[in-house]
Amino acid sequence: MYQFFIEGLQRLGRALMLPIAILPIAGLLLRLGDTDLLNIAIVHDAGNTIFANLALIFAIGIAVGFARDNNGTAGLAGAIGYLVLIATLKVLDASINMGMLAGIISGLLGGALYNRFKDIKLPEYLAFFGGRRFVPIVTGFSAVGLGVLFGLIWPPIQNGINSLGLLMVESGSLGAFIFGVLNRLLIVTGLHHILNNMMWFVFGSYTSPETGLAVTGDLARYFAGDPKGGQFMTGMFPVMVFGLPAACLAMYRNALPERRKLMGGLLLSMALTSFLTGVTEPVEFAFMFLAPLLYVLHALLTGLSMAVTNALNIHLGFTFSGGAIDMALGWGKSTNGWRVIPVGLAYALIYYFVFDFCIRRFDLKTPGRESLASATATRILSENQRAAAYIQALGGATNLVTVGACTTRLRVELRDRDKAVDAELKSLGAMAVVRPGHGGSLQVVVGPLADSIADEIRSALPVTGSIDRTVSEPVPVEATAINPQQLQQWLDALGGKDNVLALECVAQTRLRVLLEDGRRLSEADLNTLGCQGVSQVEGGAWHVLVGGRASGMSEALSALLNRREACTAPL
Repeated sequence: MYQFFIEGLQRLGRALMLPIAILPIAGLLLRLGDTDLLNIAIVHDAGNTIFANLALIFAIGIAVGFARDNNGTAGLAGAIGYLVLIATLKVLDASINMGMLAGIISGLLGGALYNRFKDIKLPEYLAFFGGRRFVPIVTGFSAVGLGVLFGLIWPPIQNGINSLGLLMVESGSLGAFIFGVLNRLLIVTGLHHILNNMMWFVFGSYTSPETGLAVTGDLARYFAGDPKGGQFMTGMFPVMVFGLPAACLAMYRNALPERRKLMGGLLLSMALTSFLTGVTEPVEFAFMFLAPLLYVLHALLTGLSMAVTNALNIHLGFTFSGGAIDMALGWGKSTNGWRVIPVGLAYALIYYFVFDFCIRRFDLKTPGRESLASATATRILSENQRAAAYIQALGGATNLVTVGACTTRLRVELRDRDKAVDAELKSLGAMAVVRPGHGGSLQVVVGPLADSIADEIRSALPVTGSIDRTVSEPVPVEATAINPQQLQQWLDALGGKDNVLALECVAQTRLRVLLEDGRRLSEADLNTLGCQGVSQVEGGAWHVLVGGRASGMSEALSALLNRREACTAPL
């Protein structure tokens, strides 16, 4: 039961990142259109509309993120669920306002029902409504029942949430300190997203005197003009813009002389990422497990920053995270925003000297201080090679159940996570590998490239049919040759030159072929030529399994498609 609960929270944390990713454009439009900048009402209202419909956006985004294959049908189901739920509640009790929680619950409902019913088979006379088309239907009916249930039980729950939100808002610096410490400590498990969403989108309410629109949560209240908004965001700026980049400098200065040049580029990249965007996990995971003492001090310093900025009556919010870009966007609505600069400069000095002292005094093995024998060299690979290497490091294709990502982590579900090899993952550039709970969940911290790497891995695996083992094992290159006549036979089996729109090698053993008309492909002819299997994937592409010949065949067939001379090529 506990494991199921933890895995559910992990999936929710991942799903929350999809709707959160749209907030920067909302903040950008809102601020650019404000009277103190461009003063363009259309642009301002465009951004304000996104904030006004955040609950619906969260319902759609969470449903898609919670669905195992991220299919858009789940998003449609989430939207239907939200609209039906709100309409039902209005009929039962117009005073009920579930706010963002209505969107979150509807998204979870749509995503869960999609996973349960996406492959349902109905009788032939109802077959049109089977499969994915059934999901929005069953979600709509379920939302009616959910609306009736919440209509009965929600008023006391709403009073409790309002009281808790008021307590947190009125708690001042103490509440801000506790939030800051927990926010950093929960990063280890990836559950900080849930805490953040409660503080930034649920607790506390404010009604705009200009529009009459009621909003909830610290982030929405800040951009709606609440003078108390930003209480649980401001303290992030001194840490992310000033403190952690200074920590990177301290780690660089304390790296071994022979490794300092190598670590300089890596730490500079981490520092810039934190400074500009507020994405801090690459820095934090660089020392979290190597020097736990430093991470505990970092969590306490984050809480202290939240408390100090609140005590100094500084209110400065963000749409995504506490980086310099968001600081510039939110500056115009800030209260005493200029005070962040001296606090931040003080924090840069504190972080530098705290990290420098602790590293030297306790001989902490921060990046660049490991022995050369234990240091892991990062491999430079192309996208296709990187996907195959990650599949291998995660225990092979047959070990992968689901592959997803949040801002900085690959979030995968494995049949046996003990088969994942941490050393191989770190050689591919991973900062850390986290195993939450006791099931098959695994998180690989790779930085802002997480979503791109997840897409590469998914593209390298068939969407339909069983996943064969050949992807997960090193593939020997077969040194055979193929002549132009055989190349033409392969093209003919794929439907001819004019039918092949694109062709490339993926996962070391496959040709990924985009065809104009898949019906012209001849599986029988491909099998005769030595093909080991054919499967159709999303986007109209096909995977043709040819084993170790894939790379050479891809080059030779591409040359023929480009009307270059196709000479005999080693495969």
